[in-house]
Amino acid sequence: MKYFVIGDEDTVLGFSMVGVRGSVVTDSETASHVFDKILEDKQYGIVIITDETADLIREKVDKFLFSESFPLIVEIPSPHGNCQSKDLHKLVNDAIGVSL
Repeated sequence: MKYFVIGDEDTVLGFSMVGVRGSVVTDSETASHVFDKILEDKQYGIVIITDETADLIREKVDKFLFSESFPLIVEIPSPHGNCQSKDLHKLVNDAIGVSL
């Protein structure tokens, strides 16, 4: 089972440091396209998406969350958002269970 991250440049870069592939998105059209493409690819068991990115396609994310069980969608705080409780290093560790 593989992980995939969708979000801002900092988040994708951070996760890439521990071997997680990802895609940087900046608008709703790109976010929607990447989200659909990843859901079609059965090699990914966990999709990590930042809250700001999920908000761009909130209806699609919520619809999938409440209707499907695989892959697992994990929504994490964006590093530039208003939630400052964890740094990116801690988010990577929490999301994939790897302690750096």
